[in-house]
Amino acid sequence: MTKLKIASIPGDGIGTEVVPAAIDVLKTVSDIHGGLSFEFTEFPYSCEYYLEHGSMMPEDGLERLKEFDAIFLGAVGNAKLVPDHVSLWGLLIKLRREFEQVINVRPAKIFSGVRSPLVNPKDFDLIVVRENSEGEYSSVGGRIYQGEEEIAIQNAIFSRRGTERVMRYAFELAAKRNRHVTSATKSNGIVHSMPFWDEVFKDVSRDYPEIQTDSQHIDALAAFFVTNPSRFDVIVASNLFGDVLTDIGAAVMGSIGIAPAANINVNGKYPSMFEPVHGSAPDIIGKGIANPIGQIWTAKMMLDHFGEEEIGSVLLEVVESVTHDGILTPDIGGKHSTTEVTTEIITRLKARA
Repeated sequence: MTKLKIASIPGDGIGTEVVPAAIDVLKTVSDIHGGLSFEFTEFPYSCEYYLEHGSMMPEDGLERLKEFDAIFLGAVGNAKLVPDHVSLWGLLIKLRREFEQVINVRPAKIFSGVRSPLVNPKDFDLIVVRENSEGEYSSVGGRIYQGEEEIAIQNAIFSRRGTERVMRYAFELAAKRNRHVTSATKSNGIVHSMPFWDEVFKDVSRDYPEIQTDSQHIDALAAFFVTNPSRFDVIVASNLFGDVLTDIGAAVMGSIGIAPAANINVNGKYPSMFEPVHGSAPDIIGKGIANPIGQIWTAKMMLDHFGEEEIGSVLLEVVESVTHDGILTPDIGGKHSTTEVTTEIITRLKARA
């Protein structure tokens, strides 16, 4: 029996609705799997916690969380209560950085029954592998002077170690899929970091002669995501470029509410963290219509991370059978509630047992 200790952080907004739904699904997976069990411990870290305690998590929060096998996160942010830069850097980004979650993985695919805004999306199935620790989101820089003389400097940091690491992860992933990696670059406009990125990509690709490669400037790549996403398999990108591309990927699927993500620690020192792409969705909090699929697909990625790829594939097949039959939340054209969609997924999982 494999027993996994999972730290659950519902966080803010609809995170408090979709995380319990996904946990119910994971418990069903455990019941039908036999050799797998989960032990969930919930932590209240959120904007509400900040208002009460003056921080997004306690001083020993990281010490508490590092003892778990993984972190299952819902959503972070409520700008009406706490500025976004405070909530994100106090919880989400803090966890990513302190736990060395250096790679972010976000898939996007056409879902049966979910209408893409594209006229002819074909059967696209792609994964963006994003460098998650440095790049354009490095916290190096500052501001000087005031008024008209004020200057803001933001430095993008690209290390060979970090760049090569994310590229090798992308190549290894492509080897299990359709054997193609696309590099997102902008070396015709960003004259130092992006030529460096291109050089490392060329160096790494020599170690994977069986993998086909191409390199696309980010502006053209973003356009191709809209005009022909089915041409892509695995895309490797810097922190900023990967962030932008994955929101486009979610959009062409039909809703950001179904998009999952994984923040991967590759050295085994700390837990990886799994979270959907969507935010806290303040406009639908408490209405019972939040789409649970993003969180449930994220649960599937967590299963994959622990080597349970077979049951993870079954889970995603069941989810897609539910969407195929029109059991959808309002964000993707349906009329069903969070609970109704979750219950149907659980019922069909049990029927597959």
